Amino acid sequence: MLKEYRKTATIKAGQFDGSYEMIKKYNLGFWKGQDTGEIYEYSIPTKEGVLDLNIGDWIATGVEGEHWAIDDEIFKKTYEEVD
Repeated sequence: MLKEYRKTATIKAGQFDGSYEMIKKYNLGFWKGQDTGEIYEYSIPTKEGVLDLNIGDWIATGVEGEHWAIDDEIFKKTYEEVD
């Protein structure tokens, strides 16, 4: 029988803007285009492995200090700001 569950822990989250400060803070990987040098793909190390990250995604920090990426649309449907 399936039961419903609600998350009880709060997280801290910031929306990724592609800035060097966020790349450094979260130890993000990124790839540059060979011809233009433009950054075109980001990745974030998580407990489960490395995940892709896009500008506009949210970087969540859990209760144990772990980080993971959440798509903007999913974040807005799943989380609400706490006062």
